[in-house]
Amino acid sequence: MFVRRFVFLLLFLPLAALGQLPDFTQLAREQGAAVVNIGSAYVTPPVLPDLPQDDLLREFLERLASGELVPDFEPRPLGSGFIIRGDGTIVTGAHVVEDAFNDEVVVRLADRREFVGRVIGVDAQTDIAVVKIDAAGLPQVRIGDPKRLQPGEWVATIGSPFGFERSVTAGIVSAVGRAIPTEAYIPFIQSDVAMNPGNSGGPLFNLRGEVVGVNSLIFSASGGYMGLSFAVPIDVALEAVEQLLAHGKVTRGRIGVRLQEVTAELARALRLPGPAGALVTMVEPASTAEAAGLRAGDVIVRFGAKPVATHADLMRLVAASTPGASVELGLVRDGVPSSAKVRVMAPERPRPRLADTGSADRLGFQLAPLTDAQRKRLGLEYGLLVQRAEGAARRAGLLPGDVILAVNGDPTRTLAGFLRSVAKAESGDVVALLIERAGGRAFVPLRIP
Repeated sequence: MFVRRFVFLLLFLPLAALGQLPDFTQLAREQGAAVVNIGSAYVTPPVLPDLPQDDLLREFLERLASGELVPDFEPRPLGSGFIIRGDGTIVTGAHVVEDAFNDEVVVRLADRREFVGRVIGVDAQTDIAVVKIDAAGLPQVRIGDPKRLQPGEWVATIGSPFGFERSVTAGIVSAVGRAIPTEAYIPFIQSDVAMNPGNSGGPLFNLRGEVVGVNSLIFSASGGYMGLSFAVPIDVALEAVEQLLAHGKVTRGRIGVRLQEVTAELARALRLPGPAGALVTMVEPASTAEAAGLRAGDVIVRFGAKPVATHADLMRLVAASTPGASVELGLVRDGVPSSAKVRVMAPERPRPRLADTGSADRLGFQLAPLTDAQRKRLGLEYGLLVQRAEGAARRAGLLPGDVILAVNGDPTRTLAGFLRSVAKAESGDVVALLIERAGGRAFVPLRIP
């Protein structure tokens, strides 16, 4: 009798357990309306008439100023996002909009309406971007508290993996406060929710239908889902969003040190009570950390009144501080507790310089002078062949195989001449590139990053 009852329980326990699984239908129905698909556009530069170069540039500038010059677009899905305000304010991932042409994307709502969205700002450090569409009365998500998340808790996401819009997947929280070496600033939410290309920038919901994270990345050997998905906590994301909305950029403090984690072995070697704190590996010359007397080998265990458990903790605390503020650091140096006062600096943003090589990384393309055979075949006296187009170059619509003939009317006879012409422009300026493509000529507006 006991054996029969035991077998009965084994057979029917899974069915009983199924009754305890969460139902996400209400969440999908209520919150799905605030989730959007974000697409970019492949750009075909408008073709201009066959005129002498000076006349062609003049016509390009006149038509650009009049708004007549409109490139052809072919929508291309990029990722997901979600509405945080009814006025059309949308949060997504920074890498989702990095290829936006002229800082514009195509936003498709759940009701299938489409809008042109303007990228308000991007914060690469948190992988957060803000997009605005011209609309009102839109549904918006509810914001939750990611600090309440527990490993093992159910979560779900709605997004557009591989362009399949409004796809719902669910899983559990694997870990909270997860630090990734390349992204140590962010205390990621790790889950096993199925995410694939196209889910990026979408919301991660708790069971109450509140957004607790922004889908950011997956760990994968194949490029697809392997059970390791990571989301930026929504409180971290919203800190960036507030600054992007107010200023169009995010400003973070710094003190001028390089850090690493304190392992158990290092803790013993440095005569620490345990593996905690942020180990200083380098102090930048002329930094406020150097002025405060910090040196390599110091272990920072306190920032103001807040304890520092990991180097990621210190990075977040410093970044969240106002430049100019003075903060007391708790240190352990040579096994002896100490302290130092340090002033928080503004972030350094040196203007990148273009090296005299064929790799214009700042602009996102690789260039090479035309060979004699290419000049003969194309019927051109000079020009630079685009071998690779990414970033700003791709956003402008440049393609491998295009030939750049001039920058703002200056002929591109040599690579050095091209770099000198572009170097005249400041970040944010737009230069006019005259290109030849498939036997036709067109001007392409290239925004300098």
